[in-house]
Amino acid sequence: MAILSIRNLPESTRQRLRMRAAQMGRSMEAEARAILIAAVEIEEAVSPTDLQNWIERLYNGHVPHNAVDELIAERRQEALLEP
Repeated sequence: MAILSIRNLPESTRQRLRMRAAQMGRSMEAEARAILIAAVEIEEAVSPTDLQNWIERLYNGHVPHNAVDELIAERRQEALLEP
């Protein structure tokens, strides 16, 4: 098993994790592990077809050649308009 350290965790987040762990009857480590596993399982549940459909909806049926380049270009344009 791998070891994961989380640095710079806000104190308020640590406190909420502690409370959530206590409510679930687990250690903070076990609760953090359960949260991470659940988050990854949700992410893996998205099929490639669902992702493609989401991209098509996002771009109104026009899928750019390289969505990442398009997104970066959009962000650069927005940045130029900021005061």
